[in-house]
Amino acid sequence: MVAVLTGVGDDIPRLESFVGSERGEVGYAAALDTGDGIRYVHGVSVKETGVGLDLTTCYFRLVPVRILVALIGVLTIGSALLSAVRTVILPRATTSLLSRAVFRLTRHIFRLLASLRSSFDWRDQVMAMFAPVGLLALVTSWLVLSTTGFTAIFWAVEQQGWAQAFHQSGSSLLTLGFAPIEGAGLQAVSFVEAALGLGMVALLITYLPAMYSAFSRRETLVALLEVRAGSPPSAVNMLERFHRIGWTERLTDVWTEWEVWFAEVEESHTSYPVLTFYRSPQPERHWVTAAGTVLDGAALTLSTIDVPSQPQAALQIRAGFLALRRIADFFGIEYDPDPAPDAPISISRAEFDEAVARLEGAGLPIKPDRDQAWRDFAGWRVNYDTPLLSLAVMTVAPYAPWTSDRSAPGYREARVRRWGRRSKAAASDGSVSRSD
Repeated sequence: MVAVLTGVGDDIPRLESFVGSERGEVGYAAALDTGDGIRYVHGVSVKETGVGLDLTTCYFRLVPVRILVALIGVLTIGSALLSAVRTVILPRATTSLLSRAVFRLTRHIFRLLASLRSSFDWRDQVMAMFAPVGLLALVTSWLVLSTTGFTAIFWAVEQQGWAQAFHQSGSSLLTLGFAPIEGAGLQAVSFVEAALGLGMVALLITYLPAMYSAFSRRETLVALLEVRAGSPPSAVNMLERFHRIGWTERLTDVWTEWEVWFAEVEESHTSYPVLTFYRSPQPERHWVTAAGTVLDGAALTLSTIDVPSQPQAALQIRAGFLALRRIADFFGIEYDPDPAPDAPISISRAEFDEAVARLEGAGLPIKPDRDQAWRDFAGWRVNYDTPLLSLAVMTVAPYAPWTSDRSAPGYREARVRRWGRRSKAAASDGSVSRSD
């Protein structure tokens, strides 16, 4: 089959009047140097000429290119869709390469901005914007990749320029309808893209209320802790205050409330990992320092306070270190999954003795064997010491004693290396180390 170029254009010329055909056909072509003249395949503007070409040869030269471009477009769309499904729908601690890349890049930018000044107020203001901006950047990346992928498909399905393909893709994704689309193939692609665009909007509409509901539940007990443990929160302050108002026996209710809180935080902060970086409405509050305060309060009660056994405190500690470890696993924070009871912790014996002296001075009954009390406290603390302090550094938590004012022994600043990838050293059974 032979055709003759009769049209001239700045973008794409026309192929008209197929030689030997009974009717005229219209197509698109581009220049290909064959050595003995000019033959035409796809996409380059040419001058007006009467050169004939073998249209069948040109068509079959284009088929592999179109298939490859279409496959690239499908893979691009698939990466955006997979990221959206894993981020919004899948209820487990997993994420995609796209999500990791977007949040890691955004985090590096905000950490750089936060380092411009040394004051905590400045760092708090900067890091408070990190999670919302990162979430918006992720949604934007979904839209950009979807538009790019469908642009490639539009280009591959019909013989048209990239500008027109992009025009049709944007119109379809945003369901604006300003680009007229003709032909069954193009219309099918347009319908699929419009459905995907609406689906992403629907996912975002359902995602935000669920995430902010989890944030609200988290912050309720964090705010109550300021009433019970002061600001910044302290385990010693909490135990002193409960004893002062005669509520020491009601500590069991507190441990039960926080056991549930830890279970909810584990579920929400691994299903919606961006919640880990959402900061409290008040700069001096933070979910990591609140967690450390109640864990230390329970550990001091079990190891040092001479009161009847409180199994609720032990259950709360277990729920707490399991939650912190699984959040740490998500971000690739390394820790010893089965530490020895006498392994080093970030709290010194002198700090422990000072805390015990304060509790004794406030009138709380103290166990007589201080050495055993220290061993028991260290045996409880070692289970959550490294994950707690690592998360405090990673989230730029405000000052709180025994939490964000120190680093774990041998600890180097946490780096988000495996956003969404479970640490190889993660414990599967959540074993606990404690001196009995």
